[in-house]
Amino acid sequence: MARVVVDVMLKPEILDPQGRAVQGALGRLGLDGVTDVRQGKHFVIDIDGDLEGERHDLMHRLADELLSNPVIESYEMRVLADGEDAS
Repeated sequence: MARVVVDVMLKPEILDPQGRAVQGALGRLGLDGVTDVRQGKHFVIDIDGDLEGERHDLMHRLADELLSNPVIESYEMRVLADGEDAS
């Protein structure tokens, strides 16, 4: 079994209103010095079998076309070793 983790974030040049709202709330709750907050999406996908060759390439394509919007978001994908934490 393969475990794939895909983290999707807005590109740095894209305004992140949700991140700004969280940044403001953190200050109001007493956490000083927060200079930026960016929000994103975290996907953990378990797949039967190995993720090699064409299946690995397909997973990258799906992350690019389905899990993220390549116009405003970028993604990082990693395949975890057995027992590795997905956080």
